[in-house]
Amino acid sequence: MIFHLAERDAWDSADTYRPASLTDEGFIHCSTAPQLIDVANSLYAGRTDLLLVTIEPDLLHAPVVFEDCYETGQRFPHIYGPIDPEAVVSVEPFPPDAAGRFTWDTSLGG
Repeated sequence: MIFHLAERDAWDSADTYRPASLTDEGFIHCSTAPQLIDVANSLYAGRTDLLLVTIEPDLLHAPVVFEDCYETGQRFPHIYGPIDPEAVVSVEPFPPDAAGRFTWDTSLGG
């Protein structure tokens, strides 16, 4: 499985989910389970409007490419197209704790 953090309004209002990164960068940013919490805390600390989208990459029509675009030494999964609804395993609220930090809750699909 791979994971995408989506803004609730963007996810809920989309017939076909196409976040800004798909237009701006050509792909949708995703994470593996071990990468998820670091990404969430470095980019979204304190955000209360996030959804955790769990995706089965084998069910996507768009290619998934693991690449290190930002010279972090980690290869992140990027989806080069929209997220197909049939590839979505679950969509769950992803709230931070009281201090605004995210923690891994295995009930969320990891």
